Amino acid sequence: MLQENTIAPNFTLFATPDQKIELSEFIGKNVILAFYPADWSPVCSDQMALYNEVLNIFKKYDAEIFGISVDSKWCHLAFSESRKLHFPLLSDFEPKGEVTTKFGVYDNEKGECRRALFVIDKVGMIRWSYLSPTAINPGADGILKALKLLK
Repeated sequence: MLQENTIAPNFTLFATPDQKIELSEFIGKNVILAFYPADWSPVCSDQMALYNEVLNIFKKYDAEIFGISVDSKWCHLAFSESRKLHFPLLSDFEPKGEVTTKFGVYDNEKGECRRALFVIDKVGMIRWSYLSPTAINPGADGILKALKLLK
């Protein structure tokens, strides 16, 4: 897993079925990457719902959040709409796990992302990372502490 003081690898992933997002577009903003195993699972649903609730707090720290899993862009669209999420879910579907592997959080055995968080500063440097047990929602406290340190 990539650690603090490492430049985050750039990537381009689908955010919607017809729109891609490139990480480098967000130089000048803080970025939160929330890697998670799968749409529709109970823990992932709770985790993404929590981030949706604290989105305004993240914005106060000039931070954008992106959820990332290896689910397809169509699965993300249905999941996001059903949960009324107001932040993008990025699809690391094809080639499966390519970006997740770059960040060191792809689980080859299960074929999915590990539950991991990264806070990236305005110049693209990873300033905080956390690998959570798969069955546990890591919450937002660690993210908020990291964002406060960047201010």
